Amino acid sequence: MYETQTERVQTWLDGSTLHIRFNNPARHNALSVDMWEAVPPLLDLARDDDRVRLVVFSGAGQKAFVSGADITQFEDMRAAREAVTRYEAMAEGALTGIHDFPKPTLACIRGYCIGGGINVAIACDMRIASTDAVFAIPAARLGLGYRYSAMKNLVDLIGQGAAKDLFFTARRIDAAEAKALGLVSRTCAPEALDALLAEYTGALAENAPLTIAASKAIMREILKPSPELDQALCTSLIRGCFESADYTEGRTAFMQKRKPVFTGR
Repeated sequence: MYETQTERVQTWLDGSTLHIRFNNPARHNALSVDMWEAVPPLLDLARDDDRVRLVVFSGAGQKAFVSGADITQFEDMRAAREAVTRYEAMAEGALTGIHDFPKPTLACIRGYCIGGGINVAIACDMRIASTDAVFAIPAARLGLGYRYSAMKNLVDLIGQGAAKDLFFTARRIDAAEAKALGLVSRTCAPEALDALLAEYTGALAENAPLTIAASKAIMREILKPSPELDQALCTSLIRGCFESADYTEGRTAFMQKRKPVFTGR
């Protein structure tokens, strides 16, 4: 079901987790056109798949999550105005699809997380990283214009001061500084990354999906300017949780001192 038209993006469903792995290790998983284009259709399928409670993005091999865009394609894709417009729309569509996806998303980062890799990571809800991860936004060294949505995601996540520091200097930072800035939530030794990821996939498989979806949507509303905040939507989402079979199951399980079994209904 979760197949792509390119070998450079691998997918598999493990329990309630959909894994999307960027598979271009010869170029440190640099994002080529076909890799960008593969993401939105996968998310469209996962959105309506009740089996999926979490989408995890990762990079193939041990050296990189994503090392940026595949600059070997820049001459063709970004040399002319029409090509720039097409390339930016394609990348924007993929990143917006991740950011607006209603279910939780997680970036599992090892090695290089550079430029477009950071954009993918900060479009996700959560980020975990091994201690050998390296982060940078080198746009200022390439003369690139950075799209508004990616810049906003960065500022919303780590604040304007830290975002300016990383962007203006284009310097590389390690996993420890990334955690201190809030760019990632948790770090661990490389050999422990699979176990840390399993902790997240296990928690998301067990916890109430309606509650998680409601909280994600409400947090998005919180970040909007006051006039745009949809209070009615927030109230409706909260009411939906209290009126769900999952809420009944949660209360019953608590009283019976057992683990709840949530169905998302």
